[in-house]
Amino acid sequence: LRLLDCSCGLFEEGATDPLWEQEPLLAQISAASVQGMVATGDRAGRKVRRRLTDPEDGVRSGALCYAARGFSLHAATRIEATDRRRLERLCRYVIRPPVANGRLRFIDEDTLVFTLKTAWADGTCQLLLSPHELLEKLAALVPPPRLNLVRYHGVLAPACPDRARIVPGPSPLTQAEGCEHGGAGRHHAHRVSWDKLLARVFQYDVTVCPNCSGHMKVIAALTAPSAIETFLNAVGLPSRAPPIAPAHLDRQLEFDEAA
Repeated sequence: LRLLDCSCGLFEEGATDPLWEQEPLLAQISAASVQGMVATGDRAGRKVRRRLTDPEDGVRSGALCYAARGFSLHAATRIEATDRRRLERLCRYVIRPPVANGRLRFIDEDTLVFTLKTAWADGTCQLLLSPHELLEKLAALVPPPRLNLVRYHGVLAPACPDRARIVPGPSPLTQAEGCEHGGAGRHHAHRVSWDKLLARVFQYDVTVCPNCSGHMKVIAALTAPSAIETFLNAVGLPSRAPPIAPAHLDRQLEFDEAA
């Protein structure tokens, strides 16, 4: 908001509301009414209380698809664990950016046009935005810091009494080490180590010695280019970077393609 105020004068200094000057109580009541809040009394500043009826039953929106209470569940896409190609397509669909590059283009130096995938009910098919306005809309999509975007329901919910029977607890080795060292046993790290990441992604354990199959450990980290080149030449490995290959086609995947 400070950036918007500085760049385009969103909030004008000295701007006053005539109603607020003449009838401050009425202005406060009007503002609270628009926001669904209570302006006076013991509950001032709180939201208006509501009573809800039982929501309507959900509807089946397709094969293995269900919609209810504003949420939709899609379970029609099934991929075998060994089908890495289709799994990659699905992952790329899930992590797709909020704006498809193919539907956003400049029409002049100061105006972008964004083509909607489906026209709105009033016939709107494109949105015209300035670069500043586009950044404003994208900023609204960024979640606040440290906001948990994952919600667990049922037996995986944090307060479920049966959660401990499903979610695995600490291993016996961890508990034994904690008792032996006075509680200083292993603790769960927030970040996975680089060697475990390589083993998970490429199915290759870099800590296993290729000669004796023993466990290797890091003894030094070489950062100087001359030292790195000397070491690679000594062990018979190429010291020059390989040529850069053309990048793969990076196009936006539709959900039907990922299925």
